[in-house]
Amino acid sequence: PRGKILSPSRKRACVEHVRSRLPVSERRACAVVGQARATQRRRPDVRDDEAALTSAIERLATRYGRYGYRRIRRLLVDEGWRVNVKRVYRIWRREGLKVPKKQPKRGRLWLNDGSCVRLRPERPNHVWSYDFVQDRTEDGRPFRMLCVIDEYTRRCLAILVARRLRSDDVLQCLTDLFVEHGPPEHIRSDNGPEFAAKAVRHWLGRLGVKTLFIEPGSPWENGYCESFNSKLRDELLNAELFSTLYEAEVLIESWRRHYNAIRPHSSLGYRPPAPEAILPPARGLPYAPLRSAHGLAKEAGL
Repeated sequence: PRGKILSPSRKRACVEHVRSRLPVSERRACAVVGQARATQRRRPDVRDDEAALTSAIERLATRYGRYGYRRIRRLLVDEGWRVNVKRVYRIWRREGLKVPKKQPKRGRLWLNDGSCVRLRPERPNHVWSYDFVQDRTEDGRPFRMLCVIDEYTRRCLAILVARRLRSDDVLQCLTDLFVEHGPPEHIRSDNGPEFAAKAVRHWLGRLGVKTLFIEPGSPWENGYCESFNSKLRDELLNAELFSTLYEAEVLIESWRRHYNAIRPHSSLGYRPPAPEAILPPARGLPYAPLRSAHGLAKEAGL
């Protein structure tokens, strides 16, 4: 491969290649390459679980193609591996795995006193944000997604998928979320007609929810939701071909649950925003509801 020969392993391979092509001694080849003879003769110790760990890293990297080695390491720890970041990085580089490209940095709007214009979330249900994402099915017909997230916990509360979404659909989605989680103190969005509609603003005002509209042409002010949208497109929309709208709904909802419960989040210490609690099944349900001691005693006839 091209590039400078810097690592001991590459120098070792270069010395062996020179000796296989030219009738020179090991001492002469090491002197030309710049490799110490002790380093050339030393064989690195290979751990017993090296092959299994490499296979696990390749499996996770194949499944989550846009994850870097730090998120892969967190998934390995969740599977029961006791491995640090440096060892995962060494195997990552050795196997030639590609690290996802970084997002470009963008400027911010600041006040005269140096504080940011954007309200920072301080607790759960303090600031929500929502935005639209658009994609197409296999037949070329577009569909839209309404993504709603909690900026403090980074949890995706809902992704509404439909061919067309209007202000009434926004109200219906927010109503269901307010019933389940309670209304937030603030909700952030751009100045789209679905968000800036009088019916939406009047309804939110009656519930005591303050609206935060970003400046026109400044998507970085809604950075949490924009970051989530980029992950949604990078990890799912760019990798899936949706045949029907129903298939898109199923796959997007599955990815949303994976994002909340399994996917490591770098800003949360590589932990998922809302890991699922494992409860014993009851009455054929996938997860048992939380029941009080009085309810359990009543069911047992005590």
